[in-house]
Amino acid sequence: MKVGFIGLGAMGRPMALHLQAAGHELHVWVRRPASADGLPATVHPTPAALGAACEVVFTVITSSADVEGVALGDNGLIHGMAPGSVLVDCSTIAPDVARRIAGQLAEKGIHMLDAPVSGGEQGAIAATLAIMAGGDAAVLERVRPLLERLGQRIVHIGPNGAGQVAKACNQMIMVAAIEAAAEAMHLARAAGVDPAKVKQALAGGSAGSRVLDIMGQRMVDRDFSAGIEARLHHKDYGLVLAAARQSGVPVVLTASVAQQLNALMALGFGKDDTSSLLRVLEAGRPGVSSIE
Repeated sequence: MKVGFIGLGAMGRPMALHLQAAGHELHVWVRRPASADGLPATVHPTPAALGAACEVVFTVITSSADVEGVALGDNGLIHGMAPGSVLVDCSTIAPDVARRIAGQLAEKGIHMLDAPVSGGEQGAIAATLAIMAGGDAAVLERVRPLLERLGQRIVHIGPNGAGQVAKACNQMIMVAAIEAAAEAMHLARAAGVDPAKVKQALAGGSAGSRVLDIMGQRMVDRDFSAGIEARLHHKDYGLVLAAARQSGVPVVLTASVAQQLNALMALGFGKDDTSSLLRVLEAGRPGVSSIE
């Protein structure tokens, strides 16, 4: 197939390469030409031009406004994609924005799946992502062979917007678990106990989790280089809180974690890993550096 890709960041680039390696003809549009360096792909001058050349287009970009602009704006995909073609948006955006984009594309006969992913950069590299799809089930089946090149678990959640709701739920649980790990490691250290030993013990019990394994180890090693930049989780939590308000759902724990993410951003750690939530706790404790 002729497959388009927009968003060649830490996750998007390996995803695009998996599709190309599977034998599909890869087409891209990039804001910065250097992003396409070394990529075996045809580069197009606008999203519209890319859309006109492709049967399926994937997007993995940062914000709701970015996705809306690429899909619907001047020279957006809507002006190039043919009726029957499919936009698969793997970004994390607001559910209502996903529904709005899908509705406007549908007026032109263009299908859309909101298909956010979980698994981070390593999941993208290993093609082990979890994919949460919102949209028409028949459209999902059409593109499933492509998605199977990117992930191991592909779940149809419901109509457009449902995939983004599932991703919001994912982020709620995951980042809350990172905060819990940070508080545990902070307590261990403050009590004069080796955090590495505590983490080792917890990993073998009911508190064991992938978050503890990865983020807990980062905290033990004090390796705060970005796996996924914390600013992205901060953005995601804004989406979560907005969705909760719209649905009238109380999210007490989520609201508390959101405040910790706000503090993390205020301390200037937005481009570091979200395991930096540990440093937010330390910044509030006299005598412990938050920058070491």
